[in-house]
Amino acid sequence: MADETWRRAGWAGAAIGVLAAGAAAGVAVERLTVGRAVREKARLALDAEGPYGALRGTPGRAVADDGTELYYEVDEVEETDVAGGADGTRAAPSATRRRRLFGRKAPAPVTVVFSHGYCLSQDAWHFQRAALRGLVRTVHWDQRSHGRSGRGLAQAGPEGVPVSIDQLGRDLKAVIDAAAPEGPLVLVGHSMGGMTIMALADRYPELVRERVVGVAFVGTSAGRLGEVNYGLPTAGVNAVRRVLPGVLRALGARAELVERGRRATADLFAGLIKKYSFSSRDVDPAVARFAERMIESTPIDVVAEFYPAFAEHDKAAALAVLAGLPVLALAGDRDLVTPTSHTEAIAGLLPDAELVIVPDGGHLVMLEHPEAVTDRIADLLVRAGAAPAGGPRVGRATGPAAR
Repeated sequence: MADETWRRAGWAGAAIGVLAAGAAAGVAVERLTVGRAVREKARLALDAEGPYGALRGTPGRAVADDGTELYYEVDEVEETDVAGGADGTRAAPSATRRRRLFGRKAPAPVTVVFSHGYCLSQDAWHFQRAALRGLVRTVHWDQRSHGRSGRGLAQAGPEGVPVSIDQLGRDLKAVIDAAAPEGPLVLVGHSMGGMTIMALADRYPELVRERVVGVAFVGTSAGRLGEVNYGLPTAGVNAVRRVLPGVLRALGARAELVERGRRATADLFAGLIKKYSFSSRDVDPAVARFAERMIESTPIDVVAEFYPAFAEHDKAAALAVLAGLPVLALAGDRDLVTPTSHTEAIAGLLPDAELVIVPDGGHLVMLEHPEAVTDRIADLLVRAGAAPAGGPRVGRATGPAAR
């Protein structure tokens, strides 16, 4: 009986791995031909070598309306000579990056606020943060119960209030109030982070009209997520979708056992994450492992309490608040979690939006094709008046960026 419980826990952990990568059901994985010990050594080597997620800024904490502490970091603009280094003799690294992104002139004062997706953390924006670091003021924050933010008090308390996208919009408002109380804002959101921006616009339209000068939606959706089939047979996905909330609640109540199961099925978990996060066959193994670490660090009870919010998410009407603003709507062309049709729907509701579909891109397109995403965000800053036009841009290459 104990063995059967362990076996079920292992497969439950694998199923949660699919969810954590943004999917709703199992998927076929290629047969693994390398010994488990060798694979484990490879993971440890990648963990030791990989620099991804190592960027840190000035820390701060905002307090949500239910008392949850939300962790954020700020990267300020460096005070250096645009034409050269601090001594005016040769270009500093930040000056070189500034010229590549925006030309020789310094960007206008603006704060770019990055919101990450489900089961990730602020570190998911590693490449974009590295490119903009010191050039533009940026705020990176962890959604409640993710990363370094506190466990959602409303969810962990005796009432057990479910997470809603509306709550996340209020959380973003608390972060803005604490980290960027003044000045123009550019909001960038991936997946759940994009939905968070929509909820902010819905609840605080005055803030958007008064301060937001540009918005970037990356691999996200304005609603109808209940129709996504994750690249699997529709009938099977629908059957799983009907029972999944209850299964997740049950698993969340036995979090320790399920977490042990997730660890026992690490190889399958890694394969599922790669399939639902990336499209490219040659994605950097260190990047894939970086994504895996972020996702596997999300506890099962957090996975469970966030999942129902996506089926209820419907913020198409809120997009009207963004009409007239420079908007980027970007997605990978092979995103199985929030398909390109959802990004196209956002662009359809905002006719002035720039629609960008990145070839050979999956759900974590900002990690898979970082230069393509960074370049488009830089273009958005130009259109928003936050950076000068006319300068050279980062190349349109979509391969892995230099570390």
